Amino acid sequence: MELQILVSKKGTKVVLASSLYLSLGLPNKQYAANLRHWLHDIYQFHDSIRKPEHFKDFAKRQSKEVALDDYYLSIEFAKLITLNSKSKVKLKFATWLLAHEEQEDRGNLLTVDQVLAVLELSKVMGLVSCQAACEQKHLQTYEERNNGSAANWWNYRSELLGYSTEHLRKAMKQLGKRYEGKSQRQMLMNVDKHEMVRTAVVDLFMGMGKPAEYARGIGNLAKEFAQQLNVEIFDDRETSPAFLPKLNGELAEEVKDLSKRRYLQRWEGMKMAS
Repeated sequence: MELQILVSKKGTKVVLASSLYLSLGLPNKQYAANLRHWLHDIYQFHDSIRKPEHFKDFAKRQSKEVALDDYYLSIEFAKLITLNSKSKVKLKFATWLLAHEEQEDRGNLLTVDQVLAVLELSKVMGLVSCQAACEQKHLQTYEERNNGSAANWWNYRSELLGYSTEHLRKAMKQLGKRYEGKSQRQMLMNVDKHEMVRTAVVDLFMGMGKPAEYARGIGNLAKEFAQQLNVEIFDDRETSPAFLPKLNGELAEEVKDLSKRRYLQRWEGMKMAS
């Protein structure tokens, strides 16, 4: 059986425990017992020697169609399970999983051209029109991955970004400022304006189908650039501000219409597994 790599709703590459089990050719009758053993054994992960952690290394697969328990496994966890198994074909699949794991690691490195593009993105994302376009594209991608449904969008996005409306309201209260009737963007202007740049970049890369951790990493870098450059935020959606700084107009148009790519094609080589 060919083992297939899937992409979770958060953009993380995973494999199904049931598919891995079948690929390794292990006894069907021992599936449940072996699955419990996999989830409670001790492995040498890249960060430490430990037991697998829920939502970090694995997550329960919810399905009404399948009676047996099943889990989504991270690539690293699947590789470690394979190496510890008694399968006769474990070398083949462990090597294959290692290649995909190393591919993900290489994906975290930026080329010089990509760094320069992120620098330009940190300036462009000062425009609210670009921020809104990225959020909309991210929502569209989220719906496509959820059979056209936007259910749980705001909870998902809050978890991804690390803040929620309630979090911002508390921050506003601590600053002694009123938050009633204000949007997240309006509150961020008072709490941490450059977080809007980070959020927009995360939205952009999630909308492009990149992994969540990668998108957050690029977003963090863009925010650092925005802080160093003291990027201002301009709401240009209705009228263009009189003192709008000189920006990369071509990149701004790319952000708003992802079908036009020159700067963003620098990430075209990062294809998501189907």
